[in-house]
Amino acid sequence: MLTIALPKGALLKDSIELCQKAGLDFSLFLSSSNRQLQIEDPTGAAKALLVRAQDVPVYVEYGQAHLGIAGYDVLKEKKANIAHLADLGFGYCRMSVAVPKDSPYRKSVDLPAHGIVASKFVNCAKEHFRALDLPVEIVPLYGSVELGPITGMSEAIVDLVSTGKTLRENGLIEIDVLFESSAYLVANPLLYRLNRDNIGDFVEQMTVNN
Repeated sequence: MLTIALPKGALLKDSIELCQKAGLDFSLFLSSSNRQLQIEDPTGAAKALLVRAQDVPVYVEYGQAHLGIAGYDVLKEKKANIAHLADLGFGYCRMSVAVPKDSPYRKSVDLPAHGIVASKFVNCAKEHFRALDLPVEIVPLYGSVELGPITGMSEAIVDLVSTGKTLRENGLIEIDVLFESSAYLVANPLLYRLNRDNIGDFVEQMTVNN
């Protein structure tokens, strides 16, 4: 049976609508009364796993899910051995460097050598500053990273930005964009190559017009 890993959070509703294009109904995940983390499509053609967005690439890489939907930010951070099949055209945001608005820094390269940058996207942040040949300390934070600069622990943060409202409300401004992100359809490379459980047919239906 085809298995799809769906991400909890902001991408879930659009992901479920995408599955519906392929005739798969996982809308039970949207019900406030649902506590199941694995449900089967009523037709019996496929099942879906409801997982944290950061875990989607892991389930796909290890073959517990044939397909998955995850943001490009997560894929870039995880660097999992999976096939990127299609940009799905929803969930747009950007990975940015932000600092307090009264900070003297206006570009990443302005930050002091060996300064501290807080981020939950440690690999993305390291890659960015390595490319600039700027040695900084990346401190992993998995809650509200905006508190890093607010408390004086860090000079800057690297985080996802959608509308920028959270940054503004906390007195921060963007000074650089690392990359833009949107939702991607991904697959386990071996299962996709073997077309196990007719993956190809579902992929074609999910990506038509995308």
